[in-house]
Amino acid sequence: MVIAATATALIGAAVAVRARRQAHTAPAAALTQPPSTPEPENTPSPAEDAPAPYPPHGRRLHWLLGVLLALVVIGACTAAALMLEVPDWARWTLLGLAIAVGASMGIIILVGPMARRLAGETAPLTAAERRQMTAPERVEAVNAARNTLIQAATGLVVVGGVVFTILGLRYTADSLETSRQAQLTADQGQITDRYTKAVEQLGSAKQDVRLGGIYALQRLAADSPRDRDTIRSVLAAYVRGHDLCTPPDRKSKLPKQCTARFDQALAKIPLTRPGADVLAALTIAPTLATARGHHSIVLRSAGRADFSEIRFPRTDLSHANLQDAYLPDADLRGGDLSDAHLEGVDLTKAHLEGVDLTGSLLGGADLGGADLRGADLGGADLGDVNLGGADLGGVNLIDAYLTGADLTDAYLTDAHLTGADLAGADLAGAYLTDAHLTGANLTGANLTAVELGFVDLTGANLRHVRGKTEKEIRAMAIVDAKTRF
Repeated sequence: MVIAATATALIGAAVAVRARRQAHTAPAAALTQPPSTPEPENTPSPAEDAPAPYPPHGRRLHWLLGVLLALVVIGACTAAALMLEVPDWARWTLLGLAIAVGASMGIIILVGPMARRLAGETAPLTAAERRQMTAPERVEAVNAARNTLIQAATGLVVVGGVVFTILGLRYTADSLETSRQAQLTADQGQITDRYTKAVEQLGSAKQDVRLGGIYALQRLAADSPRDRDTIRSVLAAYVRGHDLCTPPDRKSKLPKQCTARFDQALAKIPLTRPGADVLAALTIAPTLATARGHHSIVLRSAGRADFSEIRFPRTDLSHANLQDAYLPDADLRGGDLSDAHLEGVDLTKAHLEGVDLTGSLLGGADLGGADLRGADLGGADLGDVNLGGADLGGVNLIDAYLTGADLTDAYLTDAHLTGADLAGADLAGAYLTDAHLTGANLTGANLTAVELGFVDLTGANLRHVRGKTEKEIRAMAIVDAKTRF
């Protein structure tokens, strides 16, 4: 825009000067050449006063050399910037020089021959034409030339400023990107150092050092989300390698609860509390799951703390938070899990004989095929839990919440379900022989192929049950006047 404005101003000035020159040339020629007066001997002839062809060969050669020199400079700077291995600042300087030379050449061409040709001046002024110009016209021509040069210089400065501003911004952006990459590299190096140090602490002989390493890994997982899976796996492996029945060395003897064969003998052994480091890893690892809050039936072990086959018999894990943990085939016999958070936990085929689960939260948990004989689940939340094929013989489920639970093919012989809420539960194929369901809520439950021999249903709510008619239930179970159908 600056170049265009400069060229427009120059062309206007040249056109004005040319018009005034032509206006004064004809009258002056008429007055200075009377028809009867002979020409003086020293008067130049028309051939002598005529302008030379425009542009002269010398001037044309100068223009050609100047253009070639500018093109050579532009080409050399551009090639050097693109092909040579030079620092970024040198590359941008060379490109800026090439752009500046190109802009200067363009301005010179517009100010010089292009402006004169657009104004209609195909030949330079002769000496006679210059003498015929008045003083104001000469002053105006000089001022026009000065204004043109000033505008050209201003345009060149503006163009150069824009070019170098753009180059400066680009250089700044590159510098910031380089700094950001360097910072990321430094951060990753720091995270790697922290991780290495924390893992080394896990191998310490001192429990407090190991505990510090576990909490360091927890902090690192918060600072580096992409390392959460790795840290969760490390903590889960630590628990599996430090469970109650894994000796620290070959010479160590196993605790009595690991060798007890009968539940009666196990019940006589005092409860054992895990070490602070093991308990911390056991409760921290599940919090690093990548898909917390989903049922384990769908996710299985993907993105979860893998505690499969861990052994903590007769262990005190009360109030522990194992939400969404993966614990298939775990040995937790005779343990205390009262008031524990076990939502979404996977305890398929786990050994839970005689375990205390009173007040625990097991919503959405998977206990398919688990052995829960003699377990105490009084008041436990078992909403939408999967107990398909589980052994619940003699289990205490008094006042338990089992709404929507899957109890297909479950063994509930002699189970205590007094006051339990089984609304909408699926009991298809379950064994309820001698079970106690006094005052239980079975509204909308599925009783297809259920074994109801001697089941106590006094005071139970059997409205809208499926799979069994009132007549069939009365023929097999124990009911009274308070039993509702």
